[in-house]
Amino acid sequence: MSAWVEIAGLGAPATVQDGGRPGVMHHGVPPGGAWVPELLVAANRAVGNAPGAAAFEAFGRLELRARGRDVRVSVDGAAPTLLVDGATLTVPAPTGYAVRYVAVDGALAVPELLGGRGTLWVARLGGWEGRPLRSGDRIPLGPPTTPSEADLLRLTEALDPAAPLRVLLGPDASRFGDAAVALLLGSTFTVSPSSDRVGQRLDGPPVPHGDEGAGTSRPMVRGAIQVTLSGTPIVLGPDHPTTGGYPLIAAVIRADWGRLGARRPGAPVRFQAVSLEEAQRAWKNHPARPAGTTSGPLPPILGA
Repeated sequence: MSAWVEIAGLGAPATVQDGGRPGVMHHGVPPGGAWVPELLVAANRAVGNAPGAAAFEAFGRLELRARGRDVRVSVDGAAPTLLVDGATLTVPAPTGYAVRYVAVDGALAVPELLGGRGTLWVARLGGWEGRPLRSGDRIPLGPPTTPSEADLLRLTEALDPAAPLRVLLGPDASRFGDAAVALLLGSTFTVSPSSDRVGQRLDGPPVPHGDEGAGTSRPMVRGAIQVTLSGTPIVLGPDHPTTGGYPLIAAVIRADWGRLGARRPGAPVRFQAVSLEEAQRAWKNHPARPAGTTSGPLPPILGA
C-alpha cells in the first residue's frame, strides 16, 4: 500500500460507496450505490476520478489524514483541497443535505466484489471489510488523477429540496382506490428519522389499501413505494431487499432518487405523477447519468 487515507476521526457512520453493483439481484444482492448519486458524481469529477468511483459517504463529521503522498480532496463537488502527506482534514457534518460525499484523487482502492466496491452493510460485504468505517482504518488509494471542473450547479439543482418527487403510478393499482392515489399525490409527507439506506419511511396520512398481507413476494427495485399494512409509505433505497410482498402504489423515477436521498429527517416530500416518456426524458437529460447509457423502459426507469 503505497498511499492511503487514514480515518482520523468520525462523528457519525461513514462507509465506502460507489456507483453500485447492478445486475446481481439474481444472487440476492441489491444494487447498492450512493444514496445521493449526484453528490458522488460531483465529488469524483472534481478530483478527476470516474463518476462512479469509490468515495466516502458520511452522515457526520469525518477526519482524514493523508499518508504516502499529497492528495486532493473534494467534498460534494467543491473545488479540491490539497492535503499534504501527514496532514489532517476535518470535513464538517452535512448541513443542507442528509449526507455528504468525500472523494480523493485516485479513488478508494478497496477490493471489487460482484462488480462493485461499495459497502453493502446489510450483507456485511464490499467497501472496507464489509462494515462502517472506524477510527484508525487505512483505506488504500489508486494512482493520482488530474482534477477537472464539476458541473456542480446542474448537479445540485437536480436535488432541489422544494421540488416534488416524480413517480410512475402502479403496478398494484387494483389494490388501491382512486382516493388512495389522490391522497398520495395531494398530501405532504415528511422523511422519518427511522429511515436508512434500505428505505426511507414517510410520516403523514396513512394511505389506504385493500391488501391484508397476502401479496406474493416478488423482485423489488430502488424507488419503489411500498405501503405497509398500517398505510405507511416506504420508498426503497439502494440497499433495498431483493424481494417484498407489500403492495406498490408507485415508483420514484431514476432521475429523482438523489432528490429524495438528500432530504434530512423532517424534510417535506410531495409526489407528482408523470408518464413513462417523461421519466425517460428526465433521466436522459440528467447531469449524473453516466455517458453512453440510455433510459429504457425498465421499472422503475432505472436507465440501462
